[in-house]
Amino acid sequence: MTEKYLAQPDLDFIAQVRNLGGETLKKCYQCATCSVACPIAPEDSPFPRKEMIAASWGLKDRLLNSGDIWLCHQCGDCTDLCPRGAAPGDVLSAVRSAAITEYATPKALANAVNDPKKLPLLLGIPAIWFAILAFITMNAGDTMTKLFDAVFGNILGGRLQWSHAHDGAEHVISHANFFSTWFVDITFVPTALFATIVFFLGLKRFLNDIHSNAVLEGKTDKTTINYKELFQALIRVIPTVLKHDKFNECESNKDRATPHMMVLFSFIGLFIVTAVAGSLLYLGNLPGPYTFVNPIKWLANIAGPALVIGSGLMIKNRLDKKDDQITFYKDWFILGVVFALGLTGMLTEMARIAHMEYISYFFYYLHLIAIFELFAFLPFSKMAHLVYRLTAMAYAEYGNRK
Repeated sequence: MTEKYLAQPDLDFIAQVRNLGGETLKKCYQCATCSVACPIAPEDSPFPRKEMIAASWGLKDRLLNSGDIWLCHQCGDCTDLCPRGAAPGDVLSAVRSAAITEYATPKALANAVNDPKKLPLLLGIPAIWFAILAFITMNAGDTMTKLFDAVFGNILGGRLQWSHAHDGAEHVISHANFFSTWFVDITFVPTALFATIVFFLGLKRFLNDIHSNAVLEGKTDKTTINYKELFQALIRVIPTVLKHDKFNECESNKDRATPHMMVLFSFIGLFIVTAVAGSLLYLGNLPGPYTFVNPIKWLANIAGPALVIGSGLMIKNRLDKKDDQITFYKDWFILGVVFALGLTGMLTEMARIAHMEYISYFFYYLHLIAIFELFAFLPFSKMAHLVYRLTAMAYAEYGNRK
């Protein structure tokens, strides 16, 4: 007996995909050239033809619940060979943006991140917040210290110091004198926690959805997810991500692999720097700034410029884009944030070395805004694909997709 499937097109979803960069969607006449051309599509149920059909029909649930949209790395091979100029890579990129918004909470914030009209608000709120805290740091530091001691006593073992300049080294510019380390913590620890919770809730739904979809399409015979095996699959996938093997299999945009790898490893390096510096401050009572012979300083001075160069190359590639590689606001937003993060960090350090105190403080202020933009909006921006794609790749490995 033939199984019947009732198609219920979501016209709003079709419009959403087209507005997010998939305006060529309706040019597709389902010839399957894209699936044949793709060098990284799984042999069983390859993409992106089936995703192009689902998007054209407005099958939102079937499309957003598919892990295959995340296996695409938008290398451009399918777009180059498409006889109709349907740009399947751009369509799948738009679908992924829609999926990020779908799984993120709250939706209002997710929509704001993709709306250029909301950019002044997204920048203005943290700018005002950091300006207020900088004013308090520079004008009421002693009062804040006494207030903290009166409320909490000595629970921090004397580590609450408004100035972190070392004894006998007053000439050293310490950014904690402009913006207290404690204000950094009370801002970014909750922000990072918020982003983590949003990702956790989104990934929980995402895994359940892609598993249900895989069962429905016959891609797996496992009724439930074995999370131990999924974690083991994740460990096996990480080397592929670090080496950018999938990028290197592509032909049309193979030059994207190097800048993407530079940005990835720069963030890994800066994460290590932040973790070690925080541990030294809170556990060892050894605040910065550190000398240039310190290994942490070396790592920071390598990762920072690498982030600027890598993101700069990504911007250059976008500016030099061909007609088949379209760039939208969602792309520029995250590229701008990443480039600003690296550039302001580097300029802050250069001004500090040159003993340009207030110029260094100004760049540090901009750096804090860039950090906030990255952390607070990470689950809602295009950069969230790092988390969802890694999860989808791990699930594909777990499900033995060939």
